[in-house]
Amino acid sequence: MDKVILITGASSGIGKATADFLSDKGYIIYGTSRCPNKYQTPQKYSLLPLDINDEKSISNLIDIVLNKEKNIDVLINNAGVGITGPGEETSIKAMRDNFETNFFGPIKLMQQVLPSMRSNKKGLIINITSIAGYMGLPFRGCYSASKGALEIFSESIRMEVKKYGVNITTIAPGEFATDISRRRYHSPIKEGPYKKIYEESLNKMNSHVANGSNPNHIARYIFKLINIKSPNVHYTVGAWFQIFSIFLKNILPDFLYEKLLMNYYKL
Repeated sequence: MDKVILITGASSGIGKATADFLSDKGYIIYGTSRCPNKYQTPQKYSLLPLDINDEKSISNLIDIVLNKEKNIDVLINNAGVGITGPGEETSIKAMRDNFETNFFGPIKLMQQVLPSMRSNKKGLIINITSIAGYMGLPFRGCYSASKGALEIFSESIRMEVKKYGVNITTIAPGEFATDISRRRYHSPIKEGPYKKIYEESLNKMNSHVANGSNPNHIARYIFKLINIKSPNVHYTVGAWFQIFSIFLKNILPDFLYEKLLMNYYKL
């Protein structure tokens, strides 16, 4: 297998698991990290520096890969960051920063990879979103919004590029055991109307991640997706109740679904 695959955020979590798994399958893998020198050098693939918020950094990365390989067959937009906090108290700057990484960052990568893919009349872009992007979750409103925005944008640009032989799809994971909670921006817990319930919700979120599924499951799913000729627009991967929550949102009246979420978060 000689497909060239570029994976952002490959130093940990889902990105690393995917890079490890696909390199073992014989693909040519280029992973990225903001600070690759902080991590052990992978044996089977390259880990290159990338600041997803810096267009110059993105350009340098794409030039390096294309100059060496002449093409990029698959882009996996995996890099992202979490953010939590009451909507009333979370700073607008923190929200903007989150959208820069989770929404605008992947778009910048797509914009710079698509010319090569169109020229080759083939390519696949997989945008890693989140099941949280399908619904507004308490104290995760900005994260849900950024991932939901990427879901919708992917739907749009997918139709624009399809006639050039390029497929774009999304994978929305549920809770997987990664280090996202450590890297997540937490709006400070402070005295006020949300202190107790936000603190309890934050502990519950971190516990869910710590006890989440193995990210190798996503890696295997991506491997299957790469070998599908015409992938669907959206895929969801997670525990049954996480995927079932999307089904419920689609069939229940809004007030009832909201009540279920509020009961779950004890609001």
